[in-house]
Amino acid sequence: MTIRVFIVDDQELVRAGCEMVIAAQPDMEVVGTAGDGATALERLAVTRADVVLMDIRMPRVDGVEATRRLRARSDQPRVLVLTTFDFDEYVVAALAAGASGFLVKDAPADELLRAIRSVAGGDAALSPSSTRRLIEHVASDLLPFDPDQGPLVRLTERERDVFWALVRGRSNAEIATELHLAQGTVKLHVGRILTKLELEDRVQVVIFAYENRLVRAGRPLAGESDQQA
Repeated sequence: MTIRVFIVDDQELVRAGCEMVIAAQPDMEVVGTAGDGATALERLAVTRADVVLMDIRMPRVDGVEATRRLRARSDQPRVLVLTTFDFDEYVVAALAAGASGFLVKDAPADELLRAIRSVAGGDAALSPSSTRRLIEHVASDLLPFDPDQGPLVRLTERERDVFWALVRGRSNAEIATELHLAQGTVKLHVGRILTKLELEDRVQVVIFAYENRLVRAGRPLAGESDQQA
């Protein structure tokens, strides 16, 4: 299957560079480009794309708002944010708006291609270090909750265990070790959690926990003893 990519950036050189790298791949094609969020929204209304490379700081409509509007559409593409800085508040806002990951603009070409394929396949595109900084920004302490009420009521006890591990940024392998499960079983639990909570990827799990006040932000991650599950 060919991955259809739409590039949005206010710098022509960035658009041209990304287009050259992507067009050289046998499994990808560039279906369009735009220099700002407003133009991108107009063109994407009539152009089918699987992945949108989205700059954050742009004139007219910025990348955060453009991402929010795109993700509100019924047949929405997935969004991979391009940023000049490795991590800042704009990246968090874009992820909260529905982006599936982010990448710095000076990332190597193979990293860009890997991220596009990951996002197109339904996964999040965040490096381990970026994931850790995201979690430290929005999910520091896990708060007590009533398992019979609130947003996690649809999850089984074991699914809640996996949920909290996801919030802490654990990989499937780490979760399997911590909970004494096979990695295949962990993958099944993760899929069920995403389905039940109507989320798309692991990044959105962290945002979900923060927005539903299941975590407290502002300090480094708490120790395992603070988990309330």
